[in-house]
Amino acid sequence: MDDFWSYVWFLLWIFLFMAYLIVLFQILTDLFRDHQLNGWWKALWVVLLIFVPMITALVYLIARGRGMAERNMAAAKDAKAATDDYIKTVAGSPADHIASAKKLLDDGTITPQEFEALKAKALA
Repeated sequence: MDDFWSYVWFLLWIFLFMAYLIVLFQILTDLFRDHQLNGWWKALWVVLLIFVPMITALVYLIARGRGMAERNMAAAKDAKAATDDYIKTVAGSPADHIASAKKLLDDGTITPQEFEALKAKALA
């Protein structure tokens, strides 16, 4: 029975350690993503994270949590915009889409209403 509870405690500590590492890397990512924070302040936060990790992490999350969320959302929006731009460049031009829709219309595969809808979508 003692081995079972030792195993449970071991799993709990592993889970907590992994959660701490995730928080730590989120904080470090946020520190270097923040362009308004001075380099000396970034260095101070990193030093404090090394020598007093738990307290520093809690203080950082409390003091800078809102800005951290805002920077994370801005980074996600930038990544989505970059992905959308890449997809648009790879997918082809609107003229290519209209030409393929016109071919489908000429072959009788789609109706004129569907062709107009595809054309409007390609031009949007």
